[in-house]
Amino acid sequence: MKQRECFRHELKYEIEYARYLELRSRLRTVMKSDPHAGEDGSYLIRSIYFDNYQDKALREKRNGVSIREKFRIRYYNDDLSLILLEKKVKDNSLCRKLDAEISEPECRQLLEGRLNWMRGHPSALVQELYAKMRYQLLRPRVLVSYVREPYVYGAGNVRITFDSRIRTTLYHRTFLEEQTVDISAAEIPQNRILEVKYDGFLPEIIRSLLQADGIRQQAFSKYEACRKFG
Repeated sequence: MKQRECFRHELKYEIEYARYLELRSRLRTVMKSDPHAGEDGSYLIRSIYFDNYQDKALREKRNGVSIREKFRIRYYNDDLSLILLEKKVKDNSLCRKLDAEISEPECRQLLEGRLNWMRGHPSALVQELYAKMRYQLLRPRVLVSYVREPYVYGAGNVRITFDSRIRTTLYHRTFLEEQTVDISAAEIPQNRILEVKYDGFLPEIIRSLLQADGIRQQAFSKYEACRKFG
């Protein structure tokens, strides 16, 4: 997978269902559905987030630390043929993401705490996680699941997504199961999380659509929302 070496802008909003329908209708006139989406225009994302015994990543988010990082394992539509290890670095509203593909057997070993294979892995990101699991005591903490409806726009490399059905494992530390045991983590299930990502600039046509909707930027973290249960 190609790593994103440059920081991108990332803005998040929580919007009501009626506003989602209105905004989606207008965005569809200028944006295209992401080609990776299914026939219904969406796909399922599952992410296993890492944190240490002091909940470093969670505390940094809650305390508003401007520069922070999180590690996660991500896969789509419960298809384990493509599993990505990702490191997300946040600098205020800027975001940089690095990723490395790992195999299902490697992933299962990692989740079980069998880490020796990571030391000689060709990916520097895998080696970095190995070091931080050893010295920062990072461990898999929670499985976050949600449905994403993505749209893309060429100029500015814009990507707008609507996320819904956010679910979390409840005091549960077993991952990659055939049947996921989780519960809803959304305070208002009908609401959507709107994310706007772009490179150097946000085209005026997209900006005007968002401003006309009167929505306000919020600091929303799916990881934080899903950790409220433990």
